Amino acid sequence: RQVAAVAAVLGMRCRLVQEEWTHWVDPVYDKVGNILLSRLMGAETLLEGEGYSTEVKETWSRALEQVHREGGKPYAIPAGASDHRLGGLGYANFTDELARQEQEMGVFFDTVITATCTGSTQGGMVAGFKAQDRPRRLIGIDTACNEAMTRRAVAKSARQTAELIGIGKPIDDADVIVDPRFAGPDYGLPDDRTIDAIRTAARLEAMLT
Repeated sequence: RQVAAVAAVLGMRCRLVQEEWTHWVDPVYDKVGNILLSRLMGAETLLEGEGYSTEVKETWSRALEQVHREGGKPYAIPAGASDHRLGGLGYANFTDELARQEQEMGVFFDTVITATCTGSTQGGMVAGFKAQDRPRRLIGIDTACNEAMTRRAVAKSARQTAELIGIGKPIDDADVIVDPRFAGPDYGLPDDRTIDAIRTAARLEAMLT
């Protein structure tokens, strides 16, 4: 949906390969949520049956080849921008924004928690926080139900981003904290505890997640 939104603003065509990461059989699966938002913004969506992975797959390569055959020039952005060398820069910038807000409010958050999946969100934050002069713990809550793959994706994004922003420090394995304890039975499938948490947040704080 973010790629579709940017393409709409820039007046560019957008073709999205929507892989079926969630194993959920429902007649409206491809008519709601992010897929609906992408279509509303003018994107062409291709729903493919390949399962979850941060790697570039054959379906993605075929989509690029089709654009070339049609005379177009594609700019390729992988899932979550995780495998794109620029994918973590936005969240590296976020760490600077957070530091400015902390200074304005006179606070310091020694621990930051984020959902993590394709890697670029946490990876960019790892690099950005590493560049700062105050130690801070960043915990990624694995939503992919595959801790090892998530950890690899985060580390790769963090190291790419660190090189781009020139922090002058290595990204160590210890910098990448991925907690797998809160994932449901599979990607995109909540368990009873998740449903209870969603309901509690909505009823007590009017917060929808």
